[in-house]
Amino acid sequence: MADSPLPNGNGGAAAQPDDLTPTLNALAQYAKDLSFENPNAPRSLQPQQQGPQINIQVNVNAKQLAEEDFEVDLRLEGDAKIGAEVLFAFELTYSGIFRLRNIPQDQMHPAVMIECPRLLFPFARQIIADAVRNGGFPPLYIDPIDFVGLYRQKAAEAQAQGGIA
Repeated sequence: MADSPLPNGNGGAAAQPDDLTPTLNALAQYAKDLSFENPNAPRSLQPQQQGPQINIQVNVNAKQLAEEDFEVDLRLEGDAKIGAEVLFAFELTYSGIFRLRNIPQDQMHPAVMIECPRLLFPFARQIIADAVRNGGFPPLYIDPIDFVGLYRQKAAEAQAQGGIA
């Protein structure tokens, strides 16, 4: 087998300083805020006649920290109700610091608002599942999120309000 550069830990060849290949690296990821409420326990833990109505809201925010570095927040909020009674409610802001290099300026915003939360989502999903399970309920595994669709929706809303995406 021919000699090849050592991998960079992500399975790719080590980047050379003058390499112009676009890269997106997660430098850190962390739970910034987590809340789980079980307001009607222990009554809410008893067998129910019907399944709960699950509501989930998703939001993505980002702020630039340095020329190439961004903090991206993936916020998941939700609850489970039967009628007007809340079985449980949760809020999670799961964040990451990302370094984006050699990405064209016109592609930077979509990369930050689509690809970064896509990388954070599996970890946030597991935190929610564990919190719900630890609250006495079956784990809640949130369905995959279409971050491209969410980005387009937010861009359309901003454009309708006279802003920019």
